[in-house]
Amino acid sequence: MVTGLKTISQEQKDQFEKEGYLIIKEVFTKQEITEIDQTFMEMSKEAIPGCFEPIMDHSSEDEDPLKRYPRMMHPHRVNDLAMKYMLHPKIMLILSDLFDENALAAQSMFYFKPPLARGQALHQDNFYLKVEPGTCIAAWTAVDRADQENGTLLVVPKTNNDEIYCPELADSKESFTNHYVKVPIGLKAVPAIMDQGDVLFFNGNLIHGSYRNKTKDRFRKAFICHYAGESTTKIGNFYSPLFREDGSKVEPETNQDSGPCGNEFEAGYPH
Repeated sequence: MVTGLKTISQEQKDQFEKEGYLIIKEVFTKQEITEIDQTFMEMSKEAIPGCFEPIMDHSSEDEDPLKRYPRMMHPHRVNDLAMKYMLHPKIMLILSDLFDENALAAQSMFYFKPPLARGQALHQDNFYLKVEPGTCIAAWTAVDRADQENGTLLVVPKTNNDEIYCPELADSKESFTNHYVKVPIGLKAVPAIMDQGDVLFFNGNLIHGSYRNKTKDRFRKAFICHYAGESTTKIGNFYSPLFREDGSKVEPETNQDSGPCGNEFEAGYPH
């Protein structure tokens, strides 16, 4: 039995369904966040093929700091603690309320976002995961305080019911990824201000991204996982197998086509 489990109120669920996102405060304790932080900083001391591939001798301030601290992809496949927190009962309980069914974990990531690092252009997660039917949900855990200075996440409320947009080319000077989705007319991106241990849940069709870390001495570390509902029958081939809370595997049909935007926008692992 895990103590301190949180679920959501009807008001919170209504907000998620209306706005497409929900911040829940203090999902994780300081001790849990310290465990996550220390584990990933220790992992970052060496390359992990297929997961974390930094340039270890990076030293020039004129170069991209993300060369030394790129994001980690699927760390749950190589690290037990990443798997533990991806499947943490606190997260899975909240997700079961948001999905109206049990959740299946599809992906884990860890973003270091060191000082002066570029952000990530606005995009939609289900462009990449291609969950069918429905969409995915992300759980974005703040390992450091995340604010406008160090490049917190930006969300565009009420885009959760939009279709998947075909992206344009992002500005590589400000975004480390190539895809960019415009904010629909009449809407605007708003910052999600979060303290350590807070978790932002958001719909896979919600447009979101982040600006540059403008600070010279603050990281903006985040542990980010994506989930599908247990009724999922198809998912992008980079995200199988899925995992139940007990760690058992689920292997739905994999969707290997290029998605709704054609081959030039092949949607997959680069996310």
